[in-house]
Amino acid sequence: MSKKKDTIRINEMIRAREVRVIRSDGEQGGILSFSEALALATGAGLDLVEISPNAEPPVCKVMDYGKFKFQQAKKAKDAKLKQKQIQVKEVKFKPRIDEHDFQFKCKHIKRFIEHGDKVRAFVHFRGREMTHREIGMRILNRILEDMGETILVEKRPGMEGNQMAMYLIGVESVKKAPKADTDSSSETVSTN
Repeated sequence: MSKKKDTIRINEMIRAREVRVIRSDGEQGGILSFSEALALATGAGLDLVEISPNAEPPVCKVMDYGKFKFQQAKKAKDAKLKQKQIQVKEVKFKPRIDEHDFQFKCKHIKRFIEHGDKVRAFVHFRGREMTHREIGMRILNRILEDMGETILVEKRPGMEGNQMAMYLIGVESVKKAPKADTDSSSETVSTN
C-alpha cells in the first residue's frame, strides 16, 4: 500500500477527541467531539474522512469515501494518459553499408524524430573492423549532414564496447521542453 492510503483515516480510524467538521455541502460544521462528528456522518449515510490530520484540531469532511477514491483514481489515470512517453529507438549501421541501405535507415531516423522519439544511431564493429573506427565516425557524421537542421546531438559519438553510438533528438522536441540545454549538443562532430 502507498503511504497516502495509509495516512487517510476514515470513521473509527480517526484518533482525535475533537475534530473540525466540514459538512458534505462544503459548509463549516464547527468543532465537534469525535462521536458527534461520526454520528453526523452516519446520519447522512456518508463517511467521516480526515483530510488534514496535522491541524489543531484535525479537519474532517463528511463525504462518500468510495466515490472520492474513484474520482482520485480517475484523475490519476487521465493524467497518465495525457503524458507523452519518449522512447529511444535504435538504428544499427555497419562499416560496410551500401548507399541504399544508408538512405533507408536515414528515412527511419527522420520518421522516429518526427514522431518525437529519441534515436540511438550506432555503428557495430566486428573483428578487424575495430581498427577502422574512423569509418564509423564518417558514417555518423554523414547522418548529421543528411539530417540537416532538424536534429540535435544529445550525446556525441563515443565507443560503447564494440559499437560507436550517438543519441539524436528533434529540434521540435527541444523547443517543447525549455529546460533542455542545447548549446553544447548542437555542434557537428568532426572526424578524428
